[in-house]
Amino acid sequence: MATYVRELVFPPVEKLGVEIVERKGTGHPDTICDALSEAYSAALSRHYMENFGRVYHHNVDKSLLVGGVAVPAFGGGEVQEPIEIYMVGRVTDRVGESHVDAEAIFRQSAMKWLGQNITHLDLKRHVCLHHIARPGSADLVELFERSHENPLANDTSFGVGFAPMTTTERLVYYLERHLNGQFRKENPFVGEDIKVMGVRLGRTINVTVAMAMVGSELKSIEDYSAAKEKVRNEALEFAAGLTHWEVNVDVNAADSIERGSVYITVTGTSAESGDDGQVGRGNRANGLITPYRPMSLEAAAGKNPISHVGKTYNVLAREIADEITRHMDEVSEAYVYLVSQIGKPVTEPQLLDVHIRPRSSLTVGVRERAAEIAERKLLDAPVVWRRVLDGEVELF
Repeated sequence: MATYVRELVFPPVEKLGVEIVERKGTGHPDTICDALSEAYSAALSRHYMENFGRVYHHNVDKSLLVGGVAVPAFGGGEVQEPIEIYMVGRVTDRVGESHVDAEAIFRQSAMKWLGQNITHLDLKRHVCLHHIARPGSADLVELFERSHENPLANDTSFGVGFAPMTTTERLVYYLERHLNGQFRKENPFVGEDIKVMGVRLGRTINVTVAMAMVGSELKSIEDYSAAKEKVRNEALEFAAGLTHWEVNVDVNAADSIERGSVYITVTGTSAESGDDGQVGRGNRANGLITPYRPMSLEAAAGKNPISHVGKTYNVLAREIADEITRHMDEVSEAYVYLVSQIGKPVTEPQLLDVHIRPRSSLTVGVRERAAEIAERKLLDAPVVWRRVLDGEVELF
């Protein structure tokens, strides 16, 4: 394994004149796909563990959501054609003489997640699930079997991570979580489909919130306008508690109140009619979309948690960067890159490349300590899956 520790030579993102950050919230069609793929993978893994004592080969990271047809209205509305969700992947459906009813596991896990997270969705009428999962190829299944004691990478891929977040990143991330948390519970007109875009110009952050309002919880266009203003004021108050920089907030910017063209839904998600979704098109493994940072295009959700480095390396890279910046006062920022080679132990990447920004100078001692933290954290690779199954690791 080659380990490099180098100095970041470009300016910090926060010092650049502009910055763009995005987060797609719980009810966004892309996030729904990520969530259902990950819920399915976790349910499969638990089933394997409970019945056979170990996790078996699977990768269910190829789901697609086809939006339905809906006619929203104040005080009601209806979904005329359901949301279609296709789960595609590779699954071990037979262990010895025992059959694994993978489709039943998928349907149960999907309905459970949707029921817990998309409040106004009628699971019997608004959603249609399709399961198209087949056994994996013989070579990859055999490779996974060899990975039982010491996980071997089942792909040649890379993961990236950085720490800490910028002010804009923190605002975008935590604002969506706030609006989709206690604020939504106290205001039933708020749908779970909330997208937040932050654009920083100098020390001014312009925030655009796209929120799928629930028509049945609003009586009129006047109610809707009042709800928008309440969301805007909440966002401004939240931002004031997070940063002293100037923050401007627009909510549902495409609305035309005069024409009566506004963003209301029946279910609280644009998946009912306005948008489709796919795994991997939304948030990266750090919960954000950050074009001013290094990113991997891997979809972490749905990949097997044992040996698929598209999942584990993106988790570990972020955690290594975080640990370096939290435990080394000499370092203000870190970027981490991990590259695997298929068939090699996950603890032995081809490259572990750590870029750090020292507060003064990059001494030999600082390099060595950063390398030691990174290499020690890498030893967690074989057990990341336990934290994934316990829900302790964010993946989208």
